[in-house]
Amino acid sequence: MSLRRFVDGYEGAERALVLANRSQPEQLRSMLAGVFERQSVRVDEAVVEGVPDDTVLLLDGTGSVVARSPLDAVSASLLFTNSDAFITGSTGLDEIELPDVISGLEGVNFRLRGFPRSHKEKLLLIAVSRQIERTAWAHDDGTHRASFQRLSRIVDEQGTQRVYRRLGESDVDTHVYGVDDGDVDWSAELEVTVHTGESPDYRDSWFVIYRPPEAEQPGTPDPFALLAVQDDDGVWDGFFTSGPEEALAVDDYVRRSL
Repeated sequence: MSLRRFVDGYEGAERALVLANRSQPEQLRSMLAGVFERQSVRVDEAVVEGVPDDTVLLLDGTGSVVARSPLDAVSASLLFTNSDAFITGSTGLDEIELPDVISGLEGVNFRLRGFPRSHKEKLLLIAVSRQIERTAWAHDDGTHRASFQRLSRIVDEQGTQRVYRRLGESDVDTHVYGVDDGDVDWSAELEVTVHTGESPDYRDSWFVIYRPPEAEQPGTPDPFALLAVQDDDGVWDGFFTSGPEEALAVDDYVRRSL
């Protein structure tokens, strides 16, 4: 058993984005389409009555609108930023708030190339990862788990180090996972629980999971999980979800097996 089975067995949702009543430059429509050009998420443009100019609509598989966000919000969070904003920490943990049409892409299967083959494709999952970290930090309780492939990435990336120091100082039970590639006492350095190993689950997985207290009980906040697995070509297959059944299953596996 491995984390790959969760990805391979995941039946993704069908979603589409529509840029309604565009008044801003064509370049923005092109940039939005470019983010998803290799994904199952279709991006269209349309004139839609009763909708403000420059609104992005999220449609489900039946064509019904399930979320809407201003194009400016989507641009600020995704189109006009890059991974460096998260890695260097220029985008702070308390500044992160995904637009509804982006968080509404949960349940979609994604296939993403990393650097240097693509500079933008992984940005969506990086942004979602930060949103999950922010959720854990804001709740200030529960359990948070995250993998980094190599543990040294946590301190090499200034923004990531800052996030996990803040989580370590909080009341969140924070766990980090990866290959131990440095002569560092990571537990003391970050005040988090550290899990190390050499298996593919440690080397080739990317997960960020927040589990609130008593998550199995009705009326509690939803868990939130992102999972992606890298293949031999450096391509990541994955999804993110706040569905309790799927999110808690991934968390249970990580807790018991890693």
